[in-house]
Amino acid sequence: MSILCVAAGGFLGSICRFSISILFNKHTIGTWIANLSGAILLAFLYKWHYNEVIGELVWLFLGIGFCGAYTTFSTFGNETLNYILQKEFGKAMIYIFFSLTIPLLAVYYIF
Repeated sequence: MSILCVAAGGFLGSICRFSISILFNKHTIGTWIANLSGAILLAFLYKWHYNEVIGELVWLFLGIGFCGAYTTFSTFGNETLNYILQKEFGKAMIYIFFSLTIPLLAVYYIF
C-alpha cells in the first residue's frame, strides 16, 4: 500500500510540475515557483505528520510522492549550469541565492 501511495502522489506531482513548466514556457521562474511552493507544502505536511495531524498514508502520498515529483533539484541544477555556461554569472548567483534562501526561510518559519 505504501508504494502505491508514493506512486500515485508522484504521478500527480509530476503532472503538476510539467504543467507549471508549460505555463511558464520552460523558463527558470517556473522551476523556482515549483520548488518554492513545493518546499512550503512539504514543510506544512511534515509539521502535520510530526504532530500526528495527518496519517502515514497521507504523508506518503503528498509528502513523499507528490512533493518529491513536484519539486526538482535536477532542473534547478541544469538551469544554473546553463547560466554559468552562458557566462551569465549574475543571473546564476541570484537564482542560487533566491532558490535556497527563500524556501529555507519559509520552512523555518512554518515549522
